[in-house]
Amino acid sequence: MTDKNYLNTQGFSVFLYDSTYHPVFVDQKNTAMEMILHGQRIATNGDVRLMPTPEQWDLVATLEGRHADKANNRLTANLAFPAFDFSYTLEVSAEPGGVKVSVNLDKPLPVKLAGRAGFNLEFLPSIYMGKAYLMDGTKAGIFPRTPDDPMVKVLPLPDEPKKAYYLEDWDKAKGYTQPLPFAEGKSITLGVDDALARVNVTSEAADLMLFDGRDRAQNGWFVLRSLIPAGKTTGAIVWHIRPDVIPNWTRPPMIAHSQVGYVPGFSKVAVLELDPKYNAPKTAKVLRLMEDGSYKPIFEGPITPSTPWLRYVYSKFDFTPVKDPGLYVIEYADQRTAPFPISRDAYANIWQDSLDHHIAEQMDHVSVREGYRMWHGASHLDDGRMAPVVGEQFDGWNQATATDGKYKGGDHIPGMNVGGWYDAGDFDLEEPAQLSVIQSLALAYREFNLKYDELTVDEATRSVEMHRPDGVPDTVQQVKHGALYILAQFHNIGHAIRGTHEPDLRQYTQVGDGASKTDGRIYDPKLGPNEVKGDYSSKPDDRWIFTTNNPFFQWNAIAALAAAADTLKGYDDALAKDCLETAIKAWNDEKAHPTQNPARSGLGGAAPAGAPGGGVLAASQGAVSGTPANPGTTNAPPTPPFSPARGSFAVGLEWPRLSN
Repeated sequence: MTDKNYLNTQGFSVFLYDSTYHPVFVDQKNTAMEMILHGQRIATNGDVRLMPTPEQWDLVATLEGRHADKANNRLTANLAFPAFDFSYTLEVSAEPGGVKVSVNLDKPLPVKLAGRAGFNLEFLPSIYMGKAYLMDGTKAGIFPRTPDDPMVKVLPLPDEPKKAYYLEDWDKAKGYTQPLPFAEGKSITLGVDDALARVNVTSEAADLMLFDGRDRAQNGWFVLRSLIPAGKTTGAIVWHIRPDVIPNWTRPPMIAHSQVGYVPGFSKVAVLELDPKYNAPKTAKVLRLMEDGSYKPIFEGPITPSTPWLRYVYSKFDFTPVKDPGLYVIEYADQRTAPFPISRDAYANIWQDSLDHHIAEQMDHVSVREGYRMWHGASHLDDGRMAPVVGEQFDGWNQATATDGKYKGGDHIPGMNVGGWYDAGDFDLEEPAQLSVIQSLALAYREFNLKYDELTVDEATRSVEMHRPDGVPDTVQQVKHGALYILAQFHNIGHAIRGTHEPDLRQYTQVGDGASKTDGRIYDPKLGPNEVKGDYSSKPDDRWIFTTNNPFFQWNAIAALAAAADTLKGYDDALAKDCLETAIKAWNDEKAHPTQNPARSGLGGAAPAGAPGGGVLAASQGAVSGTPANPGTTNAPPTPPFSPARGSFAVGLEWPRLSN
């Protein structure tokens, strides 16, 4: 037992609830029982589950306590499924050659959970797929690269506690399916042909079953599972886990450096991440990569004394004296980095991929093409419906009231199918991100005269093409794209909104082409099943618009529109004028009738504690746009006590994340 309360031997470590499940997303792969073998986290999420291959949002046990018994090298966690009156202790104890895992019930398993509750341990597919396994020493197999197991229905129990409505809908849409196991027995060796990942698991009584969680979701793992037998309490499940640990193994050094490179006169410091038991050399080297492919030693210097943090120790290697332009690598012990440049222009173009690739790929309501590749078609052309009041939505979204101006829950809000960028990892339009991107791009354009042009953007035809200049700076076009989305909010709703969100989990979890997520037609509840009539259909796939109003969004939207007005001058004067006039009107409205912080507005809510005042940001952007800092007056001095052009830099700071 270590001082940080996990079980450890050289080359193998076991954690038990070192972290807990996220309260919203639940099934991230970094909690319950975890195993690290030869520096790789090979398995995690070891605990009692009610499904063979659970996924995001599926029920997990409530952690009631965690204990580390150093005298006996034993970890225990007290857990329960309160809705089923089911509680137990999960115990992991060291024993010769590995660990013993026990599930001990307070009382026999409830009848309704027989055949449902079992101990699961999930193994990482990227390590094991394509590798061999042996069940009971004779039944051989290869971990599949593609899941292909038979699926069966596992219907919910008649009196099973109700889930949130969106989970019930999702389960129905998926058909309540689970895969059958692709191997069964009493003992299994995983990674037989991989010395770094080989591990044996033996069950004392209950059979082991091996499932492929990717049958249900692309982020599923291989799941080893034993069902809890009826009538048993102490030792209901007992596994013995034997990793094949390489004697005296130490993790190779990891060298962290700037992959982009370094400027000759700048500081150059690499960080070395080292196994505490590694016999670390005291110096590191810089080698120059020559034209003929040879490496020429250029510099050798000391590393700093190591500093421990969590599992590893860290040292620094300062090679600032290396200044000559060229290609270099860092060499430490038997590790060598990839080549990196030292040059005066090392950082000159590193921003371009963000502007003309990442941000372009994320553009909503337009098609995006790159050469032969279609990133996505024109998406979400049926935006959007005002979110109904259904309580807290998945991902933490919440619609507070049933009406907003002339719209009520479920109504189509016209004009919202323009502009905006997808959220990271999904297809929502997160308002804080939209406002931040607009302001940051406007700042970059203003500060650096950013005339870079690699995109063709045509908002009228809803088309974007990469690597095809059209004479308009990409920054200007991206600011316009964001401003169209914010203007649509003010023109059609009257204020900034919380954001635009997928209506159900099946749509939310879909990956791929955003244009395939909806039918592009406005939902009409009067139409019959699968009926289409012109631009309308009976399919309720239109995204929901969460219209919660609060001052954080409102003031930052004013700042974003003012910043956009300044950027768009000379390129789209009509839109620049619209942005500025809308910002001024919203400013005056806020001064006359300040928006109140809502008691509950889902993720986002009020401005984060300590965030810069929205009014100051809006004033600084308005001053840059050539308008008085206090619209409605004449020749008023700027509100912020700093240069307006510099003052707006606050908007470029990273706000605390308001989404996943």
